[in-house]
Amino acid sequence: MRVLITGASRGIGAGIARKLASDALARGETPHLALTASRESDALTAIVDELEREGARATALVGDMADPASPARLVEEAQVCCGGLDGVVSNVGIMAPGRLAELDEADWDRLFDVNVRGTWLLAKAAYPALKMSHGSLVTIASMVGVQPHPGSGAYSSSKAAVIMLTQQLAQEWAADGIRVNSISPGMIHTAATDRLYRHPEVVAKREQVIPIHEIGQPAHIAGVTAFLLSDSAAYMTGQNLLADGGFAGSIMGHIPGLPPQG
Repeated sequence: MRVLITGASRGIGAGIARKLASDALARGETPHLALTASRESDALTAIVDELEREGARATALVGDMADPASPARLVEEAQVCCGGLDGVVSNVGIMAPGRLAELDEADWDRLFDVNVRGTWLLAKAAYPALKMSHGSLVTIASMVGVQPHPGSGAYSSSKAAVIMLTQQLAQEWAADGIRVNSISPGMIHTAATDRLYRHPEVVAKREQVIPIHEIGQPAHIAGVTAFLLSDSAAYMTGQNLLADGGFAGSIMGHIPGLPPQG
């Protein structure tokens, strides 16, 4: 297994790297993973060292996805260190909350540059390698790309664009043997969202509205990613899988005056 994972220094990206490595090692394979981040950091070094200790081959790559030249360079470097690519996970994404009426153009542009253009350029650069391996591309979108999230600035719009981008790529690349799918995480406790989950009252309120009454963890998204990259999902392409504990589909259950159940 040879996989490039963007935004892999912590959170969902690091969780995906751990899952892919552990699954491959359990099968008796040596995984080759290229992990990217926007800059060098102790976190990126730590996850690479952790995977190496477990028996995987891991390489740290650095590149800002807002730079149009970075995606192609990262793909090229990943192919060199991994000997090709069987999978690509476009996980990198940024947020900048705000109301659309007051949003700066610069904030809008940066989110679309990283979240959408970066994903497209990464996919475009990886296309020849994935065609050669009949590989798979997985993009990490968001449940707010399916349901609008007031106050999220350009984030909802950018993630909706990622979902459509994924579906269009799936149709265009199907004949080349490349599968392309997206995952839309719900409320996930990561390093980026940790400040919210330090408050027990916030955790309790969120768990109350999630049908399975549990805040998501990076491992939940990692498991879905591993499935989509695997042969078990060989007949799936162009799908957006909601991994949100049932939250996005629960809106009808909040209508006042529903008849009593049971």
